[in-house]
Amino acid sequence: MAKEPALDAAPAGQNSESRARRAWKQFRRNRLAVVGLVIITLLWGVTLLAQYAAPYDPYQMDLLNPLLPPGSSGHVLGTDNFGRDVLSRIIWGGRASLSVGIVVVGISASIGLVLGVVSGYYGGWIDLILMRITDLFFAFPFFILAIGVIAALGPGLKNVMLVLGLVTWPEYARMVRAKTLALREEPFVEAARAAGAGDARIMFFHILPNCIGPVIVMATLGMANAILSASGLSFLGMGVQPPEPEWGAMLNEARVYMRTAPHLVIVPGLVIMLAVMALNFIGDGLRDALDPKMSTARQ
Repeated sequence: MAKEPALDAAPAGQNSESRARRAWKQFRRNRLAVVGLVIITLLWGVTLLAQYAAPYDPYQMDLLNPLLPPGSSGHVLGTDNFGRDVLSRIIWGGRASLSVGIVVVGISASIGLVLGVVSGYYGGWIDLILMRITDLFFAFPFFILAIGVIAALGPGLKNVMLVLGLVTWPEYARMVRAKTLALREEPFVEAARAAGAGDARIMFFHILPNCIGPVIVMATLGMANAILSASGLSFLGMGVQPPEPEWGAMLNEARVYMRTAPHLVIVPGLVIMLAVMALNFIGDGLRDALDPKMSTARQ
């Protein structure tokens, strides 16, 4: 009898690489997601190279030329009430606004992933306690809770990032817990237990990697929400303090001049909208690329 050809299993690294290629291919099919990726890349690139991209010092005042309209006297986007170049402040302010999204998501996702996988894996009284704490955070209005904590800690960018990270982790915890409950009885988890793997290894090396897809999507959308929340807090005077440039703080300073110099409100508002819209487009594209059900449903 002729022997059947042996089927060699593909290495794990090769399998993950092929999945990444398929996800990238699916992502590129979503034109809005690609547009969002280009926009957010350009915004990050310009802000990271602010010292070269900004035409003026963002703190340099020209009291003889305040409230200039866009396109006058070498100022592409005009000047503010102190004669500072609006374009330069937009570019430098992007560092603070965009950094908030990354730091906040890093804090909230780290807390939520750990608590979610522990809660879903062990269940019982551990799950009961952790989920009741999560419900407690959900019971408070998010923005009111953030304002209250910042009022106690004091205004500033660091406090804003810390507070937003500490009040947004329940969403990650709930999602990871649900995924863990579905995965903990899967054959690969039983095989890891039979092989002698401990609980920590099973949770963080077997279950958690299978939750990364939804976490990435949620993190992308979380960045957009963090930028909006930080801008809102800065607009209320609880975030970045003058004269530091930041998009929400620029809106706060410009609200007095809405009629006499509307560009001071329009420009930072449009930039915030552009960044948030781009991140939402990316999140939508990642959802389609990382969720096979969504991909097949749209085909």
